[in-house]
This record gives sequence, structure tokens and C-alpha cells, in this order.
Amino acid sequence: MISNIALLGFAFLMLCAVWYDVRSFTIPNWVPGVLIAGWVVAAPFLGLGWMDAGLSFLTGLGVLLLGMALWAPGWVGGGDVKLLAAGALWFGWPDGVAFVLIAVAAGGVLAVILVIARQIVNMLPISSDVLGATALAQGAPVPYAVAIAAGALLVLPQAQMFSVYTG
Repeated sequence: MISNIALLGFAFLMLCAVWYDVRSFTIPNWVPGVLIAGWVVAAPFLGLGWMDAGLSFLTGLGVLLLGMALWAPGWVGGGDVKLLAAGALWFGWPDGVAFVLIAVAAGGVLAVILVIARQIVNMLPISSDVLGATALAQGAPVPYAVAIAAGALLVLPQAQMFSVYTG
């Protein structure tokens, strides 16, 4: 029962991050904070022993440190780094690597889609006031939580933490 709630909560929080990022290009700190706190509570119910929990912690920490190195020069957003690290904590080792790689690939696809969509919108007789602060506006940031959540939801069915359903 608790593992069901934990996995649904994980997916829900990833989708909350998407909602906020698409609307305001920010991911509130409470989203990765609740993900981390939820992992602490849920880890024993998801079948993680001490070794797996330690590897999950190190995976999340490694992703956070790498993300901070990419955030420092401004290549990625801080909220994206925190969300990615919190997700990697949930997936652990080695599923966290698959999660990060799929999220990065989904981010590339998202960026290409936005570039094409922005070019199409640019050709239409629409004033920039109509677009406002949407992802289709020229120069708007990429709501990368979309890619992070896509990576999470694509990896989740094959992840170790999902094995509580398959035994």
C-alpha cells in the first residue's frame, strides 16, 4: 500500500514540476524537497536495503554535483538540476543512469521541437504580445522539467523500485 502511494506520489510530483515549469519556467524548491523526503520514507517499502539506499544516495549526489557544474556557467537551470538529482535518488544505481540519459535525450528532442515550433510561429502573423511568456516566444527558456518527467516516466516501469509490483 505504501509502495503504491510512493510510486504514484513520485509520478505526481514529476508532473507537478512539468506544470510549474511550463507555466512559469521555474520549478519550486518544494517539489524536489518533497521528492527527497518521500524517498526517505518510501525506500524501505520499495525494497531498498542499506546497500541499495546508499547507492541511491550516491547516485543522487553525483547527479547533483554534475548538475551544479553545468549550472555554474549557466548551461542548465538550478531547478532542473535539483529535480534531476531528486529523480536520480529515487532510481538509484544503475537505473539512475538510464533515467538521466533518457531525460537528456528527451531534452534534445524537446529543444528541436521548440526550435521548429518557434520558427513556424515566427512566420505567422501573430504579435509577440499574444505569445507572452510561453515556450513558443523567441528567446524563452526550455521548460526542461518536461524532459526530466518524460525520462522518469519512461524508465519507471523497468526500474528496480517498480519491482515491488512484479515481486
